[in-house]
Amino acid sequence: MTSAETSYNAADITVLEDLEAVRKRPGMYIGSTGPTGLHHLVWEAVDNSVDEAMAGHCSLVEVTLLADGGCQVTDNGRGIPVDRHHQYPDLTAAEVVMTVLHAGGKFGGDGYKVSGGLHGVGISVVNALSSRVEVEIHRSGRRHYMDFTDGGTLNTRLGDIGPSPDGHTGTTVRFWPDHEIFDETHFRAQTLVERFQMMAFLNRGLEIRLRDERVPDGEPAEETSFCYEGGIRDFVEHVNAAKESLFSLVGYFEQQEDGYEVEVAFQWNTGFNTDGLHSFANGINTIEGGMHEEGFRSALTGVVNRYVKRRGLLRDNDDNLTGEDIREGLTAIISVRLADPQFEGQTKSKLGNVDIRSLVQKTTNEKLADWLEENPSEAKRISQKAISAQRARIAAQDSRRSARRKSALDGAGMPDKLKDCSSRDPRESELFIVEGDSAGGSAVQARDPRTMAILPIRGKILNVERARPDRMLKNTEIQTLIQAIGGGFGDDFDVDRIRYHKVILLCDADVDGSHIRTLLLTFFFRQMRPLVDAGHVYIAQPPLYSTVVGREKVYLKDDHAKDVFLADYPGHKREFQRLKGLGEMDFDELRETTMDPARRSLLQVSVEMGLIADEVFSVLMGENVESRKKFIQTNARDVRFLDI
Repeated sequence: MTSAETSYNAADITVLEDLEAVRKRPGMYIGSTGPTGLHHLVWEAVDNSVDEAMAGHCSLVEVTLLADGGCQVTDNGRGIPVDRHHQYPDLTAAEVVMTVLHAGGKFGGDGYKVSGGLHGVGISVVNALSSRVEVEIHRSGRRHYMDFTDGGTLNTRLGDIGPSPDGHTGTTVRFWPDHEIFDETHFRAQTLVERFQMMAFLNRGLEIRLRDERVPDGEPAEETSFCYEGGIRDFVEHVNAAKESLFSLVGYFEQQEDGYEVEVAFQWNTGFNTDGLHSFANGINTIEGGMHEEGFRSALTGVVNRYVKRRGLLRDNDDNLTGEDIREGLTAIISVRLADPQFEGQTKSKLGNVDIRSLVQKTTNEKLADWLEENPSEAKRISQKAISAQRARIAAQDSRRSARRKSALDGAGMPDKLKDCSSRDPRESELFIVEGDSAGGSAVQARDPRTMAILPIRGKILNVERARPDRMLKNTEIQTLIQAIGGGFGDDFDVDRIRYHKVILLCDADVDGSHIRTLLLTFFFRQMRPLVDAGHVYIAQPPLYSTVVGREKVYLKDDHAKDVFLADYPGHKREFQRLKGLGEMDFDELRETTMDPARRSLLQVSVEMGLIADEVFSVLMGENVESRKKFIQTNARDVRFLDI
């Protein structure tokens, strides 16, 4: 599948349709014109280079954040074809790739057997949404150049500008995002670092470098480089670094068959989370899972149950271990490669190819069973942990039944402190989770009682990163959250049963409020993950300051907003009042600044890369103090993006 003998010429570039509407509706192509969409331009450019690596023709990708705000992506692949295109004889293949939507070498030609870029919209969309683009191509010993301006207008036709040094091949794309399209055009280095590290893990031996030249004059550029010869085995070790591993060995197996490739790496830790399974297809993070995950889950449950029975580790009257029991503390990476991936699901990140399920299941059945037999010490620890998880699960079920009986006897279906809304339509209903009874009282007065429900919580909820479900269910605040939201929790959570389509965290803008918010987000991510994935979780953003302009009171979210305000009003003489906690705001002020849908600012919580979120929650809320300290030090420089 990675043969260097496959052809890649103009005939391999297939055109599906042109590219007219990108600038009018950029969200259709990159998701948004905010930071997510801005960074999507980089992913599109880098994905082309990574596809070259997957085809066996690229070992180095260099990304440079230029001092003037541009971004440069360079690889040592084959270079985009430069000869005339068969469907557009007036254009070269490289010009077609840059200017025609759905043009690329990934639609059935011999250029790529496997790729992450599926639709051919990537680099042409980057061109359409940039004020300027420059392209250099090294191919067949010659260097070629072209450039574009004003959202994709071909300014300099592709031309041969001389020999390539030392037989170098590859492509360089430089682009400057258009200020008229994007809310801001400042790339966040840490966002790029996280994504590039993941790409390097998934492409064994590929080196990805990031160079940030946006530094004060006289200072050297900041450089970061990733290359992992162990591939996804190194990935698992990295994810588990903030956790206490159950054993030091990282399990691994792979299989190639009928044009498919399967790789699996795994290791258990002493934690209690059951959501440590992460899957990829052609390098794309399939956060909604799919057939490859189904095949692995099914085989994992069967293999471990057969092992514990053969070893006599379960009592005769014990039930089989469930998948949830076995996955407790498991970190596993499943990476598959296939020629024609079929993506579906809410975010188009669920793999639908049925054939891959059978192959992953068969491979896991055979190779995981062998691994357990070859590593008896590790297998015993896995079995004992799963059996312990089974007992805790049964205890948690008893707690659930007890809680349900109590509710039935009390005749109360909802928590006493919940001030519910009158609407029974989840699509328009909102649940504000408010810190403390005092703030809860103000929120009740400030709300629209038809659509807004208020749930005050007392103090800091249990840190679920360090607790099993049976202990969680003994915590009053967590019981209250589960009961109010209505979808259950853990593996039983059903997002279709939730009572509110907006669950809004309303906490003070101080350190304690930030801690409470993080505890709540940890709970939702670990125990109600579909709620987060479906975009139902939000963070309210009460202002930190107020001031007066003329006769009008102006509210400012944070110090950054205050600085922007002062830049806009350099002669402003009024004092800035630092607003007190939510409980000390009067209800009119709370409604006006934080709850009124017409004026409030809500931050939607999303998980673009579940594996990185898994790592962050493990670091911030786990037991490893050194990892937490290192994380805070690393991210302190990007304080503008931290929610504190």
